[in-house]
Amino acid sequence: MDARRTIVLVDDLRSFVDGRGAEVVRTSAAGVELLDRYRDRHLDELWLDHDLGGDDTIWPVVEVLERAAFDKCPFDVGVINVHSANPAGAAKVAQVLRRWGYWVRVASGSTDVGYLDGLA
Repeated sequence: MDARRTIVLVDDLRSFVDGRGAEVVRTSAAGVELLDRYRDRHLDELWLDHDLGGDDTIWPVVEVLERAAFDKCPFDVGVINVHSANPAGAAKVAQVLRRWGYWVRVASGSTDVGYLDGLA
């Protein structure tokens, strides 16, 4: 893994199973704050889970990405990986972000992320 790659993971429970260097946040509020810090920087990969525990979902993060694109200042993201186990939620997130010109890959079931502490 190239140490210069910038990877962000927004997921309430999972992490990268290969231990790759990434900034990991567990809530949508933390995801919004993290995106704000990356506003003028390149992100190689942004990984998004749909359901973030309780009533929290990825939608506040998606709205930040949408607003930036609407304002003609989209975030500089190489690829957005939607890795949610919620197929309908993942499809909707992908549809919305693609509409705004982001490169999105639906990665549901990806073996890159997993429950490292034995949770299922």
